[in-house]
Amino acid sequence: MSMKQLALVVGGTGIAGRALCRELAQQGRRVVSLSRSAPAAPPAGVETVRADLTDAESVAAALAGLAPTHIFFTAWSRRPTEAENIAVNAAMVRHVLDAAGRSGRLRHVALVTGIKHYLGPFEEYAAGARDTPFRESEPRLPVPNFYYAQEDELWEAAERHRFTWSVHRSHTIIGHAVGNHMNMGMTLAVQAALSRAEGTPFVFPGNEVQWNGITDMTDADLLARQLIWAATTDGLPSQAYNTANGDVFRWRRMWPRIAELLKVEPEGYAERPRPLEHQMSGRADAWRALAARENLAEPDITRVASWWHTDADLNRPVECFTDLTRSRTAGFTGHADTLSSFAALFDTLRRERVIPA
Repeated sequence: MSMKQLALVVGGTGIAGRALCRELAQQGRRVVSLSRSAPAAPPAGVETVRADLTDAESVAAALAGLAPTHIFFTAWSRRPTEAENIAVNAAMVRHVLDAAGRSGRLRHVALVTGIKHYLGPFEEYAAGARDTPFRESEPRLPVPNFYYAQEDELWEAAERHRFTWSVHRSHTIIGHAVGNHMNMGMTLAVQAALSRAEGTPFVFPGNEVQWNGITDMTDADLLARQLIWAATTDGLPSQAYNTANGDVFRWRRMWPRIAELLKVEPEGYAERPRPLEHQMSGRADAWRALAARENLAEPDITRVASWWHTDADLNRPVECFTDLTRSRTAGFTGHADTLSSFAALFDTLRRERVIPA
């Protein structure tokens, strides 16, 4: 990707998009971030445009005068039902690709989805999950899923506009994005900060299956590198890739190590799940007081913690990890150590005053 080419990151303020914008800019590429809201501090060298992705006219107006050669679609919008998720999220992909495809310059589109491809949507979460490790060649589950609808829009647009594509199925992403609604690392950091301030244990919120079972995660920077690799490597077939760090772990070993990083006393699974939505109920004022006392950057707890998402991940009824053979065979050998990913995130959150030192 030369400077004559243009990378458009859709959802550039999110947990995946923010890391991708930074990586593209550091590689000296021209990059434009497209999102609904203006980023508080976009990475150096990143241009920004704003649009309501659910509105085709808004998207067309935002992209007028731009002719992206590469699109990285990292955005999604959570709705109350899967039927609404399908309608809204498929339309978002369609609006962007319709507007961007008109120039005739589009060469590759990379779409970020996730392992709900294998687990099913939240309404039927893990009801018909495949056996681990999850492999990209497995057929779709026989249930409606907005990931499938997004893929269908991608494939139809690729036929019309003649570009190559890739789909990147990440696991839970470790990364930094204030205001993101699927951010386990930041959520755990906020939980620990409150536990530390109140002198209470750092309680594992999940079930016994997740406590004892094998799992993996995805570093946001690693995902960014795989996205760029797939978009810029000549000769790759258009296909889906699992995206994970390459190590696996059990929460019964990871939890005390995270607690040590966050300077709290760990408490593991004991007899029943203890979801964060219950543990942290009514803690908004406590966080606001802590933010004032410690001069933290964000006093609104809903901007820094997503209890529901971490509860969902840590209460799955099946173990979850992915097979990485396809990307390894194709030439992507990037990897990350999950504990180191958590440590780097917590250091960033302290440095940016999201959590206390």
